[in-house]
Amino acid sequence: MSEIKIIPETLETLPIMPLRNTVVFPHQVIPLAVGREKSLALLNDLDEGSKVIGLIAQRDGRIEDPTVDDLYTWGTAAMILKKFKMPDGSEQIIVQGLYRFRLVEMTQTEPFFVAKIQQMPDEFVTDMEVEALVNNIKNVFQKVVDYIPYLTNEHRVMILNTEEPHKLADLVAAQINFSVSEKQQVLEIQNVKERLKKVNYLINKELQILELGNKIQNDVQGELNKTQRQYFLREQLKAIKKELGEYEDEGTEIEELREKLAKLKMPAEVRKVAEKELNRLAKMSPMASEYTVTRTYLDWLMEMPWKKSTRDRLDVKEAERILNEDHYGLEKVKKRILEYLAVRQLKSDMKGPILCFVGPPGVGKTSLGRSIARALNRKFSRMSLGGVRDEAEIRGHRRTYVGALPGRIIQEIKKVGSNNPVIMLDEIDKLGMDFRGDPSSALLEVLDPEQNFSFTDHYLEVPFDLSKVMFIATANMIDTIPPPLLDRMEVIEINGYIDEEKLHIAERYLIPKQLKNHGLTEEQITFTRNAIFKIINRYTREAGVRNLEREIASIVRGVAKEIVEGKIKKRRITPKLVEKYLGPERYFSEVAERVSRPGVATGLAWTPVGGDILFIEATKMKGKGQLQLTGKLGEVMKESASAAMSYLRSNAEKYGIEDDFYEKYDTHIHVPAGAIPKDGPSAGITIFAALYSLYANKCVKNNLAMTGEITLRGLVLPVGGIREKVIAAKRAGIETVILPEKNKKDLAEIPKRHIEGMKFHYIKTVDELIELAFE
Repeated sequence: MSEIKIIPETLETLPIMPLRNTVVFPHQVIPLAVGREKSLALLNDLDEGSKVIGLIAQRDGRIEDPTVDDLYTWGTAAMILKKFKMPDGSEQIIVQGLYRFRLVEMTQTEPFFVAKIQQMPDEFVTDMEVEALVNNIKNVFQKVVDYIPYLTNEHRVMILNTEEPHKLADLVAAQINFSVSEKQQVLEIQNVKERLKKVNYLINKELQILELGNKIQNDVQGELNKTQRQYFLREQLKAIKKELGEYEDEGTEIEELREKLAKLKMPAEVRKVAEKELNRLAKMSPMASEYTVTRTYLDWLMEMPWKKSTRDRLDVKEAERILNEDHYGLEKVKKRILEYLAVRQLKSDMKGPILCFVGPPGVGKTSLGRSIARALNRKFSRMSLGGVRDEAEIRGHRRTYVGALPGRIIQEIKKVGSNNPVIMLDEIDKLGMDFRGDPSSALLEVLDPEQNFSFTDHYLEVPFDLSKVMFIATANMIDTIPPPLLDRMEVIEINGYIDEEKLHIAERYLIPKQLKNHGLTEEQITFTRNAIFKIINRYTREAGVRNLEREIASIVRGVAKEIVEGKIKKRRITPKLVEKYLGPERYFSEVAERVSRPGVATGLAWTPVGGDILFIEATKMKGKGQLQLTGKLGEVMKESASAAMSYLRSNAEKYGIEDDFYEKYDTHIHVPAGAIPKDGPSAGITIFAALYSLYANKCVKNNLAMTGEITLRGLVLPVGGIREKVIAAKRAGIETVILPEKNKKDLAEIPKRHIEGMKFHYIKTVDELIELAFE
């Protein structure tokens, strides 16, 4: 071939990906596994617009980190059609070859190769020799397909339907496993006639090798007959041993399975499937790979508790005693369980309820499920759904997959051996989803009382009745649960505990539990009530009791160490001794101290872990009326601050504030703690109170907190999370709470003992707030 002259205007720049043991041709669509650092860096650097890369084969596929000299000089430009992330960090791409190119100059080697290339178009020749070559290649390819297992009838049709000579040569070279060097030779031929000659030579050589291999195979077939003779001899040996009583037939196992199946109680549809599979098993050789798969499937069918139930404890009073023994408070949950038992007495075929306990961490949602199972005398199983992203975790894998298993619902039912257990779906609000499917969608059938009587697992492929199962889901927040899933559950909200409840829980449950766990008795260590209150108020600040239990355990460990060392024989924990074991106090009431100056107001906030109090601070400085907001506030909270400032400016004269204060001063509003994100409209009146306090030079009353949304007309609108906010106020020692008037109904859901000693004021307008909140 004559030397090709490179014209600068025809040069292009492409990122280059080296390939080992692979040559890609124009028009070829092929998947590629990408795992090397340079190749991954190339893919990560591609923006959405650029999808074309250069693919060049390595001369030696064993080289892990090739240099320019290790690559061929010809390659194929390819379009990336799809990219997939693999679990091991590598990527899979599907590419389509576009055109040949020749490497002109490598312009970059790190972090990946980039080169100037020149397109090398096909040189077409049309004559009778080309037509003859095309026909010969097609005929030989049809013969090759009959010998090679990886070539199918679809490949045959594709080649027969390819009319363009240049495409035919490339497609045949791509489909047959020629060596990399042979494929590269085909790639580097521009002249179509020469390329057809090369492919014709290679495919005829391949056909001769395959025909020779087939002849050798036929010769070996005679040897296989020897193996068959050995099989018949072994069968005769089995018959002789059977006569002597020294051998057990494989049929014995099948008969045992038949007897077991006959005794089992199962639905007719399931029995029909089991008998069909058993008949298939009887015809298989025990050495066959499918024998184990079918036998495992039969075991699952026969071990499922199709009609095996536990008898419910329908004594409502006894169930109530057990629930009260295990948990303090939680009246709403206990009432719902006892109602279910009462109805079960009247209607024996009632479907199991599907409950969802929503509340902050540490309030006893998970342990409550175990207690409910004990009260009902049912088996209990817990499934943690946090981080589950694969739909097959719920519905199982089809038996065509290696190592297939049923989903976790069916697994748990088989494990407990009952078709009416209590199954706890823990952390249902933390389900995920990815390319493997959406587990929350798979749960829709499981948690729908109108559908779950015929739940079909992908592995079992026969319906299982889940309507007798009592499902209890737990969640910290409702917002992240998909609405269709939430609609199928009965939501029961569990509030955080107040100090008095924590005291009872510590005395009845936590302290005895920790004494037992650490090998101590009540004679060796006792806690005064004041000591427990100090741990609650000064060392923990939470809605639940998880941290309280940790602090009690820390004290018990300290006492155990002293007893073992012989320093003491018993210890009575007083408030003074709490500091000895737990160190300095971590929390203290700061409401009175924080609002002792103008410009500070106390608000109430809702968080996923319970309610909390929120201090909003405002200060002013000489300026031109700018409003600065800090504390990692969300957009809604920033808008509330702007609305509060606008209302104060428009009513400055009414409130005895200088009319032009916003022209002389800049205002800065800050919401500690600055690193925690905050959002929502409920801090509107608190922000206004801080601004009014600042510019009217008045302090907000001590032990007073507020919540509510403010409008530009000075109206106070209702907000959510009232229960959590009020309990947080009680926990912080706040005596007076100001709420929007339309939130008055929400207090009815809070037990009176939770708000004993607190005063509540309900307001419609900001003017009422000023009268109540300031001296």
